[in-house]
Amino acid sequence: MKFNQLKAVALSSIFIILNACSEDTTSDLTTSDAVTISVESSNFIAAGLATPITIESRTLSDGSTADCYKIVVTGTPTDHEMGPWCPSNIYDDATAGGIWLENGEVYDVDGAFVKNLATFYNDDTWMLYNATTGEITKTTTETECDEAANPNVGEEYENYCVECLPSYVEDLAHTYYIPVTPKIAATPYVFSTGLGGGPGGPGTAISTVPSNRGLAFNGVVFDAPAPTDNILSAYTLAPFDDAGGHINLAAGYHYHAATGLSKKITQTDNHAAMIGYALDGYGIFENTDEDGNEATDLDDSRGHYDAVRGYHYHVDKAGNNNFINGLRGEYAL
Repeated sequence: MKFNQLKAVALSSIFIILNACSEDTTSDLTTSDAVTISVESSNFIAAGLATPITIESRTLSDGSTADCYKIVVTGTPTDHEMGPWCPSNIYDDATAGGIWLENGEVYDVDGAFVKNLATFYNDDTWMLYNATTGEITKTTTETECDEAANPNVGEEYENYCVECLPSYVEDLAHTYYIPVTPKIAATPYVFSTGLGGGPGGPGTAISTVPSNRGLAFNGVVFDAPAPTDNILSAYTLAPFDDAGGHINLAAGYHYHAATGLSKKITQTDNHAAMIGYALDGYGIFENTDEDGNEATDLDDSRGHYDAVRGYHYHVDKAGNNNFINGLRGEYAL
């Protein structure tokens, strides 16, 4: 046998052996998981970090260990302004207030919206403004924010617009761990029904699955759905700003909707832009592609696979008060 033939046979044998090893160590993967994209720590905006990102070995949700990025964030976006949330008068336009999410739609919280709440919710109890002056009743101190922004809000805050300011949480920092390289789970993790950090704070978890969904590139957390039923039942309104975020004293500033104002990484193939990472390390992308089309093949976690991005998620429509429905990969404990 000639040398070149011997060389080809040897290389072929090596390929078969390596492939067999690969199959043995990733037996739970399918062909659609052939491309796995590691987290790029440089995608995070440095100004949103309390300390530089480091790597630590952590236990994952399946009991294995893996290198994870330790990401300590301030929760203060540097790529857009925070607020406003509550307009001051029923004659204010949309620039004076934020947005509200209801039944899949996004509404501007301008003065007219506040004035029309009784009709909007078909309940005459709603009256967040002075009928004579048009002035809107809203929280104005940190104490009022603390007392009004919880599920057991007292009657004294009925018909308040809840507005918690960045100055109340400027010293907060939160730490998150995200696997450097995502590891697909044998079974997807479904988020609990516990709700997230709107006024009212984090919901009660029924498992170890985290409440938070992931991190935007600016260091702001993608939170669980805001507990709007609790908010509305107390006849309070806690608007989000135009970026889909608001503040409570425990969570700081956090998002409940992706509205396109935070940092995004545009794709070269018309695919939806990337806006952050889920807590399992898989990428999070906008709801629609460059032509405004939603993906039609998403799984129950709101993810799917392609050969460029590997497995990744697409966020829900902003009006649905939701990002993703679960984690397809293992997450750090």
